[in-house]
Amino acid sequence: MDDAILQLNDVRTHFPIQQGFLFRRQVGTVKAVDGVNLALKRGEVLGLVGESGCGKSTLARTIMQLVPTTGGTVVLEGRNLTACSVDEMTVVRRDLQMVFQDPYASLNPRMTVFAALAEPLLVHGVCKGDEVVARVTELMKTVGLAPRFMQKYPHEFSGGQRQRIAIARALALRPKIIIADEPVSALDVSIQAQILNLLSQLVRKMGLSLVFIAHDLSVVRHISDRVAVMYLGKIVELGPAADVIDHPQHPYTRALVSAIPTANPDAERSRQRIVLAGDPPSPINPPAGCAFHPRCPHAQEKCKVAFPPLVPSGSREVACIRLGEI
Repeated sequence: MDDAILQLNDVRTHFPIQQGFLFRRQVGTVKAVDGVNLALKRGEVLGLVGESGCGKSTLARTIMQLVPTTGGTVVLEGRNLTACSVDEMTVVRRDLQMVFQDPYASLNPRMTVFAALAEPLLVHGVCKGDEVVARVTELMKTVGLAPRFMQKYPHEFSGGQRQRIAIARALALRPKIIIADEPVSALDVSIQAQILNLLSQLVRKMGLSLVFIAHDLSVVRHISDRVAVMYLGKIVELGPAADVIDHPQHPYTRALVSAIPTANPDAERSRQRIVLAGDPPSPINPPAGCAFHPRCPHAQEKCKVAFPPLVPSGSREVACIRLGEI
């Protein structure tokens, strides 16, 4: 994409499995992310969905270079992050920030809110002196927290307030991209709505690009411009959020969408949910061909031969050999 701010090219993140005490040897490999091609546009919200263990969080940490890539490239505005040194990545992190799933675990319990928000400003030399206090005050107001709370510790806040603090910390350096790894899954439903609305407002107001990782497809549809569906380390469907969720084409996406609950009791009783057989295959030993074929109700022999690439299908891209047949 010409307007892409972030580009992932054949990104692979594999973890070696070793055995032995004195003489360790590799006996296998966990293919957590296995050949992902993805682009993030400027000002876009890209939703990333899939079952637990499909590689969503590993992909997020790979983009951040918290986990090294096994192969492929992560390119931010023309700069290959996989080739950056530690010092170079320190500079890059001003433009690339992350919000983690558990707000309490991601905040230092020994640091006040002021210390947590001031730390990135001081480390990167953005502010000093009274400017730091002014910037921290501005950040707290931006995320809907009263500045008078800046001397309190994380344990004195609710889960939703902690996540607001984590978002404020991510905004401290005025980044261009934020990766939110299931930022609302640990929160109550009413608080989830507040955090989602806050993220949506920040994207519009600050011109941010956002990678939003979640399990709940209804949440993803609400906030995302495009959706990427991930299965066993690969992208199997990618396109506009409304098209992918309202009219899914890949059998796996259809199964995920069929599990979305509805508010209408009559519709809930009459809807047909697609129940997939078995469990997801192990990333240590993925099946040959399409990784989804052992659970796919439409699988044929040709599905066991080679993994299908993402191919255009209307407004989206889908990885399915039987595309158009089912």
